[in-house]
Amino acid sequence: MTAKLVVGLDGHASGERALAHAQHLSKLIGECELIVAYIVEWSPFSFQTAEENAERHKRREEEIATAMERIIAPAVTKIKAAGLRASGTVRHGAVADTLNDISQEHGADQIIVARSSEGGFAQRLFGSATSNLVMSASVPVTVVS
Repeated sequence: MTAKLVVGLDGHASGERALAHAQHLSKLIGECELIVAYIVEWSPFSFQTAEENAERHKRREEEIATAMERIIAPAVTKIKAAGLRASGTVRHGAVADTLNDISQEHGADQIIVARSSEGGFAQRLFGSATSNLVMSASVPVTVVS
């Protein structure tokens, strides 16, 4: 049976620390797959006009493509170069809920995130998102300092 670890990245050094820890755990576990994820926080509000909705959809797709190219693809390449199994995803949504959703979809055994960073995902995660993730996740959560 393959263990699966979801790793929340933020595009900063803190995300690299979370990724390094996940790679270390993967080597200790043996048969393991890392699922690296980047979450773009997304407002749940909808817009009134078709033009506003079209622009919002276009912006969403651009953000996903950019994060995949700049953050997820290099991380997956790095993991695979180390001889480990990896896949990646970029999603829009609330950080804690979306990471938990990803872990459930993949049947993950654990979620690994960083505690703090210069900004972005992990900085947001340090506050209520970290608490929400730790308290509500369906699998254990490791917070790397």
